[in-house]
Amino acid sequence: MPTAAHPEDPEPSEPVPAGPLYVPVRPGPAGCSARFFRTPPGERTAVGFTSEKRLTATLGADQNWIRLSEPALRALAEPLGVRRLTVDPQFSAPAPVPALAAKPLPAWRDWDPQHVGVLRVTGAAAVVSCMNLLIG
Repeated sequence: MPTAAHPEDPEPSEPVPAGPLYVPVRPGPAGCSARFFRTPPGERTAVGFTSEKRLTATLGADQNWIRLSEPALRALAEPLGVRRLTVDPQFSAPAPVPALAAKPLPAWRDWDPQHVGVLRVTGAAAVVSCMNLLIG
């Protein structure tokens, strides 16, 4: 007769990895540390991929990784309060794009006089509104 499931057993819907996982890491002052993510409801989760191809398809080719077994990843995450393990997540937010160099503002003589006039009128309207509040 089966007994209650061990608390570290994967959920029936979670795939059981066949071998070591590709775990995303980030560099830190004492070496690398595992990256933890959030599920759509906001719960923290450790993430592992069953192949390097799946990891790079989801997180990009620049993502650093290490190989860890599922029990090792769980043991690493558990002291930090991360109890969920997500294997081969299907969706992620796009990687941030590096900011382009900010373009300098155009010289005042390059501005369209119509736009400058709009700014003046808008600014004047704001000043009049404030004066009406003060005067009552």
